[in-house]
Amino acid sequence: MPAASLLNKASSDAALELAVKRSRQLLNRRAMVAAVASAVPVPGLDWAVDAALLSRLIPEINAEFALTPAQLDQLNPSKREQVQKAVAMVGSVLIGKFISRDLVIKAASSVGVRLTSKQVAKFVPLAGQAISAAIGYAAIRYFGEEHIRDCVRVAQTAGLLPPPPPSTAARTRRQRVHAS
Repeated sequence: MPAASLLNKASSDAALELAVKRSRQLLNRRAMVAAVASAVPVPGLDWAVDAALLSRLIPEINAEFALTPAQLDQLNPSKREQVQKAVAMVGSVLIGKFISRDLVIKAASSVGVRLTSKQVAKFVPLAGQAISAAIGYAAIRYFGEEHIRDCVRVAQTAGLLPPPPPSTAARTRRQRVHAS
């Protein structure tokens, strides 16, 4: 199923649509940080920042769709099996798993060419840094959008309902913890 129609299908389910919107907000913030880090002309800094961003972002997106290991452990065995079959069908290695930087780097190999281009672009003064920032932003956005699509497909295939949005107090508390 094409990605656009998949996300359109999510809009027919209010809970899934909210999970997609919240995930995209997280993704946009992280992609902007990646762009800034990509513009800094220190070789290797952007790779480290990208890996750190993705190793936090992926579990947060999984949580929006009730696809973290802890959330899956709370499901009854038959529902958990449905989710595992859906994950296998989608082919994601980042759903329902504990996310490490190594796992993120392996999964990010699909955007590796963009990341390599970003490194080369850094050696061209000013314009190269702008290009590097644009590539960094695009690479994180692409990777994140693909993961959101995978989560939507798994949730729809397994009939899994995303959790309700956290309360304002819980969101504020979580944001303070992430800021420190």
